[in-house]
This record gives sequence, structure tokens and C-alpha cells, in this order.
Amino acid sequence: MKWRALATLLASCWALTAMADTAAEKAIRDALTRWTADFNARDASRICDLFAPDLRYDFRGQPERDFAAMCSGLKRALADQSKTLTYSFDIKEIIVAADMAIVRLVWTSRVSQAGSGQVVETREPGLDVFRRQPDGTWRISRYMAYEEP
Repeated sequence: MKWRALATLLASCWALTAMADTAAEKAIRDALTRWTADFNARDASRICDLFAPDLRYDFRGQPERDFAAMCSGLKRALADQSKTLTYSFDIKEIIVAADMAIVRLVWTSRVSQAGSGQVVETREPGLDVFRRQPDGTWRISRYMAYEEP
């Protein structure tokens, strides 16, 4: 009887953990989708919401940067009306562990100069580390990315 109770307890704990991971994965997917929609709509008012205040990131060939650098760069890019910029993403994997999640994904950017008709597409594989914030939202606190050859 004790073994059956223990087995039931363990199964319940596993089910609760799986449900929490699924909710976290959905929240992370939603955050990435929302950011992409905001970026593509040039909504600079919410463009920094995906990133945690303690953000640190590395992009191949550039020095490590922080939240302020990310936000100013994104706002500058969105203000440049001479270019059309869009992003999309493809999630390869999400691993959730308590209040942290690792997301392996590929970002695809498309840039076209006004009037040129030419579109330059760049794929950027990367690894985003999300942390659950005190308000319950999931935000990127670390990431590494690089352009595909």
C-alpha cells in the first residue's frame, strides 16, 4: 500500500512539473511571437519588453553588450525609414528548468532598401536564456547568436 501511495505521489509531481514546463514554453513562444509582431510593425514602444534588465549578449565579431545597447540599437533600426526590416524565428528546442529556460532557435531577418526591390536575408542561429521575472513574465537575460555563412 505504501508503494502505491508513493508511486501515485511521484506521478502527480511529474504531471505537475510537466504542466508547469508546458505553461512556461507557451509563455516563451508567446513572448517571441509578440516581439516579432512588434518589431515587424515598428512598434518601438514595446520593442525592449522581451529583454530582462540584466541582459548580456554576444554576437559574433562584436563586443559583449547590455540592455541599454540592445534597446538603443533596436529603436535606431526601427526609426530608419530608408529600410524595411522584418524578423521571423524558428524554435528548435526549449528546455525549462524551474525559473530558467534555454531556447535554441534560428532568427531570420530580411532587410530591403527603400525603392531597391532587393531583399537581403540573414539567418542567425542562437541560444537564448530566459529567466522568469518577479512579475511572472519570461524575458531573455542572456543570448549568443551568429550569422550563418
